[in-house]
Amino acid sequence: MNVELRHLRALAAIGDEGTVTGAAAVLHVGQPALSRTLEQLESRLGVRLVERTTRTLRLTDAGRRLHERAHRILADLDDALLDATRGARPLRIGFPWAALGDRTVPLLRTWREENPGSPVRAHRGDDPEAALRRGEIDAALLRTRPAPDARLVVEELYTERRVLAAAVDDPLAVRGSAGLGDLSGRSVAVCATAATTDGLWPSAGPRTFQVANTDEWLTVIATGEALGVTAEATAQSHPHPGVRYLPLPDAPPLTVRLVRPRVPTHPATLAFLAHLRRMTGRQGG
Repeated sequence: MNVELRHLRALAAIGDEGTVTGAAAVLHVGQPALSRTLEQLESRLGVRLVERTTRTLRLTDAGRRLHERAHRILADLDDALLDATRGARPLRIGFPWAALGDRTVPLLRTWREENPGSPVRAHRGDDPEAALRRGEIDAALLRTRPAPDARLVVEELYTERRVLAAAVDDPLAVRGSAGLGDLSGRSVAVCATAATTDGLWPSAGPRTFQVANTDEWLTVIATGEALGVTAEATAQSHPHPGVRYLPLPDAPPLTVRLVRPRVPTHPATLAFLAHLRRMTGRQGG
């Protein structure tokens, strides 16, 4: 079975872009050449990877599995080449929203002081769990539980309080705190890839709608279009002149987790995990 890197790059680009046209543009090749590369890969594997019609393109189950692995293989290769030419790369830690709030800077400063030869880079992204599975980062800080995957290890770090976010001129903003019942009949904005509201309302609750990222979330709250429920770290990492954060004492706490590959993709991963545990402990936020 003779599979080449160009085959993996072709599948990775097609899966990412969702079209042969977009993938060809990213790879700077012609569409016919890219289609031939994909057909060659499918022929050598003896399995269909992409379902195509005149209007749509989607990865098959086999295509999705190989697409994810292809990203990791290509990322490992890039790491190896970088290591050979420039030395070890930084440890990449991804997060979707607020990292560790006011713990973030002291933690990274202390790591740098104690480990000057092993830099860490924090990467904010809309979907760090997906980036981790593709091998684009080495670990992810999450407040949601990732989908089950035997290749990933979930390390629980500490718990953190939830808070309510409201426009500064909202009637709730003049109060010292709020309760989940105060959200009845209101609209709540939820981030598509970092929602921390699951299970808060077992029966009838407020109306919810999704936004794409932090900036959109803050904007719809500041304009009074919606309220938000989020981690305490958001108030520390994303202050906004039009938004006030209030304690939400009857909301259960969130668990902050570090998710990493079972086989670490960076030699400093486990040392950084130990540093995280030492700096944050397991106590509540």
